[in-house]
Amino acid sequence: MIKNYEVEIKSLLGSKENAEKLKGELQKNYPDTKLLSKGSQLNHYFNLSADLNILKKNIESIIPSDQKDSFNHILNDGKKISMRTRDADGKVILVVKASVGDDTSSNGVKRVEFEVVVKKSLAELDKILLDSGCTYQAKWSRQREEYESGDMHVCIDKNAGYGYLAEFEKVTQDEGSLESVKNDLLAKMTSLGIAELAQDRLERMFAHYNAHWQEYYGTDKTFIIK
Repeated sequence: MIKNYEVEIKSLLGSKENAEKLKGELQKNYPDTKLLSKGSQLNHYFNLSADLNILKKNIESIIPSDQKDSFNHILNDGKKISMRTRDADGKVILVVKASVGDDTSSNGVKRVEFEVVVKKSLAELDKILLDSGCTYQAKWSRQREEYESGDMHVCIDKNAGYGYLAEFEKVTQDEGSLESVKNDLLAKMTSLGIAELAQDRLERMFAHYNAHWQEYYGTDKTFIIK
């Protein structure tokens, strides 16, 4: 069974001008950078039910057989599990993440992840989770541009609530390399003139959005949390 570990570091850009500046710096510093995709996403985060057995059974019925072991592993052994459904321009995806170490699964830097495309609508997939005892935590909307340079992925987002945000990500199958991968990403971000969004501030932003998501979902409204 292959485990994929992601290292993802966020940077709060603030304005469209800063987002455009980052795109220019990416092309200047990493000429092989290419645009992979551009579109809109809906992400629905869930609170998990106390008993995961019904959820496991219901999800297993809609995912390929060769991915069931990975799904069960992250649900059985993961810490601080985060589950969300996603509609990316009509492609519906189930995303499950668990923390590695003390990071949170929703926003942490180092996580193990599971993703699978399902042949359901977003509403149908949501209903499976809701019927399994899960509840909505929050609904998010964003415009996303995804870039690639070598094994580094960079997403530049315009998020409801947060505004413009960049995510730098690498995926590895070697858990022992997570710290060196993180340091490499941080060095690349420094070369581009941007800084990591501090985890404590990110958690405050995440908590504020979750408490008020109905005000922001599907809108251009933003807030500032120090």
